[in-house]
Amino acid sequence: MALTTERSHPPLPDALRAFHAQRPVWTPETDADGSRERAVIEVPRDYADPDGPRLTLALSRHRATDPDRRRGVLLSLNGGPGGDWGLGRRLADRFVGTAPHEVYDLVGFDPRGLGDSTRLYAEVTVPKAPFDSRPPDEDFPLIAEDMRLRELGCLRGGGELRPHISTRNIARDLDVIRAVLGEDRISYVGYAYGTSVGAAYATLFPEHLDRSVLDSCVNPDWSWYEQFLSQGDAIRRNVDRWARWAGERHGRFGLGRTPDEVLGTVEDVAAQLERKAETPHLRTLLDGAMGYRTADRAQWEDLGDLIGTLRAATVSDDLDRAKEALSGQRLWRPSDNEGELRSGVLDAITLEDDWPTDLEGYYATMRDYRTRYPYGYGVLRAQPWVGTFRTFTAPEPTVTVTGGDFPVGIVVQSEGDIMDHYAGGVAMAERLGHHLITVADSGEHEIYVLGANQRVDTLVDAYLTRGELPPARTTVAGAAPRPAVSRDAPDTPEAPDAPVTTDLPDLPGLPAQIRSTHS
Repeated sequence: MALTTERSHPPLPDALRAFHAQRPVWTPETDADGSRERAVIEVPRDYADPDGPRLTLALSRHRATDPDRRRGVLLSLNGGPGGDWGLGRRLADRFVGTAPHEVYDLVGFDPRGLGDSTRLYAEVTVPKAPFDSRPPDEDFPLIAEDMRLRELGCLRGGGELRPHISTRNIARDLDVIRAVLGEDRISYVGYAYGTSVGAAYATLFPEHLDRSVLDSCVNPDWSWYEQFLSQGDAIRRNVDRWARWAGERHGRFGLGRTPDEVLGTVEDVAAQLERKAETPHLRTLLDGAMGYRTADRAQWEDLGDLIGTLRAATVSDDLDRAKEALSGQRLWRPSDNEGELRSGVLDAITLEDDWPTDLEGYYATMRDYRTRYPYGYGVLRAQPWVGTFRTFTAPEPTVTVTGGDFPVGIVVQSEGDIMDHYAGGVAMAERLGHHLITVADSGEHEIYVLGANQRVDTLVDAYLTRGELPPARTTVAGAAPRPAVSRDAPDTPEAPDAPVTTDLPDLPGLPAQIRSTHS
C-alpha cells in the first residue's frame, strides 16, 4: 500500500475550508437507551476537486456520560474491506456503557458508499461456477469469467463515484468529521479494515490523532491480493493445531494418533462425501467447518465429533445424516440474486492495488492452494477477483503507512485470526511504533468490546481512559480455552505447540513488479 506521505499540510483551499466549517445539526434518534443523536454532513467526492460533486456522510453520537472528565471524541470503524458488512455508525452503540463512554463522545459514521451515507452500488451478476471449495481445473475459466462479469456489474452500478471510494478518502473524511465536531484531535478504534483507515489517518494527519487502538490488523506491507492469499496459511495454522490436539485424544475421537493421521481421516471423509454426493456441496461444507471451527477453540470437541459422525454416515451411505450434521455450516459469502443492486464498496476498495492479470498464474496458485489449503475455502482466496479485470485506474496510489509524531497506541491481534493474519498485527505495531497485545491460542477477530475477552477489554480501557499503556509486547489468553478433554496419556506432558511466527510461505502467483510496489 504505497505512497510518498504528506508530512506538512498546505493551507486548506477555501472550498475545503468550507467543509471543515460545517456545524452538524444533531437530532435525537430512536435507540434502546434513548441517547443516540444523528447528523449528516457533506464531503467532497474528489478531494482534488472540492468544488465538484459532494457526498453525504451519516454520523451518530452518544455524548460522554461524565462531562467533567470528557477527553474528546472516539470514532470507530469495523468491517471490510471498505467497511462493507461492518456496523457503520451503529458501531458506536457497542461502546455505550463502557469505560470509554464516560470520557468520550462516541461518534460513529457510515463510510462513503455505505449505509445512510451516499451509497455505491454494483449490479448483481449471479456466478455460474458452482461454489466449490476444491474446484476442478475445468471450472477455472468459468470462475474467471464470473469475476469479469462481476467487475462489469460494478462498472455499470458504480458510475463516476467508484474511483473515489478509497482508504485515503475515508481517512480524509475522518478529518472532516474531526473538524466539523470542533475537535483538534480524535481518538480512534479500528477493527479489521478499519485498521487500514486508522493507519492511513495516522500517516496523513498525525497532528490530529490522539489515542488509537487497531484490532485485527490488515498488514500494511501487503497488497489486497497478498492479504487474501495469506488467509489460506492463517486457516491452515489453526487446522494443524486442532489435528495435533485431536490426535492426542485418539481414545475420545478415534481419528488417529498423529496430526497426519487425523487429517488423513478428514481427507478420507472428504473423498467419500465427494464420491457419494451428487454435488461437491457436502464436501465444501466440511472444508468450511474445518476452517472456521478450528479457529474457535470452543468448537474443537464438536469438530472432532462431527468428523466421526460424517465418517459413520459415509460408511453407511446415510447422506441425510451427513446433511443434517453439516446443516449449520455457513458458506464464505452469501449468494447474490439476479436483478438486484448490491453494495459495491468491497470491490472498489480492493481495487486500490494493482492485481495480476495472468490467468494462468492464478490457476497455478489455485492448484497449489487446493493441495495445501483446502480448508476454510482457502482455494477461493487464490482465485481471480474483480481486480484481475479492473475497469478503472485508481486516481491516487495507496498510503504508505509510517510512524510519526502521534501518541503511542495499541495493536490487538490474535494468533489464529483467519481473516487478518497474525503477521499483520506484528507489522502494524512495528510500523507505527504501537504496543502489541497478542491473544494467544485463539482465532478471535475484532476482539476489543466486540468479543468476550475481558483481559483485552481491561488493558485497552485503561489506555483509552487513563493513558496507561500495557508493556510493549503483552500476551493474554484467548476468551475461549480449548475444551477440557483429557489426553490419552494424562501422565505425559502435552507437547507444546510450535512457536507462533510471522513467517509466511511464499505467496505464489504474485509478479515481482507488483510485490516490489508493496514491500
